Amino acid sequence: MKLIIAVIRPERLEAVQEELQKVLDEDDNYRITVDAVEGHGAQHGEVELFRGQAVRPRMIPKTRIMVGVNDKYVEPTVQAILRAARTESGGAVGDGKIFVTPLDECIRIRTGERGGGAI
Repeated sequence: MKLIIAVIRPERLEAVQEELQKVLDEDDNYRITVDAVEGHGAQHGEVELFRGQAVRPRMIPKTRIMVGVNDKYVEPTVQAILRAARTESGGAVGDGKIFVTPLDECIRIRTGERGGGAI
């Protein structure tokens, strides 16, 4: 099992969800957690004027997606996120990152089921 964490541009979320549904849809549902985050990397925020002074924000709004998958779904999930999160012009600074980490345990709270079946 793996936990896939993707940090993407907020405007790309719908496209990522559509691509994930194509590769992860089982019985008309798949599991995803999404939250709004802020951060920075190589992308710099847009310079704005505040009281006549040019200001560049330190943090950029992003969207974080977390998906727990069984091993056979890791590569299809990563490829779906890459296809949908990359800007149309072949990619740009600020498109985001994907992190794949081991997932030691998954427990379904409702039933107590553990492991890959709980995902």
